[in-house]
Parts: sequence; C-alpha cells; structure tokens
Amino acid sequence: MHIDWAALGSVFGVSLVVTVALVGLFTLGIVGLSKRETANASGGSAALATTAAYACFAACAAAVGYGIYLIMA
Repeated sequence: MHIDWAALGSVFGVSLVVTVALVGLFTLGIVGLSKRETANASGGSAALATTAAYACFAACAAAVGYGIYLIMA
C-alpha cells in the first residue's frame, strides 16, 4: 500500500483554509446581525447590516451545499 503524502497534505491544507473561511464568513454574518440590533436600538436604519448578514449566511449555505455536491458526485 502506497500513501501519496503530497495529495493528503494538499487535501488537509485546502480543507483547513475552507474551514477557516467559512467560520470567518459566518462570524461576519453574526456581526452584521448584532449591528442590526445596535442600529435598531439607536433608531437608525439597519437595512445594510441585515442585507450583509443574510448575504454572508447565504454564502455559507452555498459553500456547504457545494461541498455536499462534491462529496456526492
């Protein structure tokens, strides 16, 4: 049995980068929702913060969906 260590390292590196990116994107969505709450409390408009938060969550869902597609294909 031969293990291709370069391919295994490549898969590990890509999965690590994608995981960190997804966590960062989800965190930006949560920050957007907290800015929405802050804007609502101070009487300001929260449309931009809400739109950005929903866009971040949609991008996370799309990335997870694409990952599932890659696994199933």
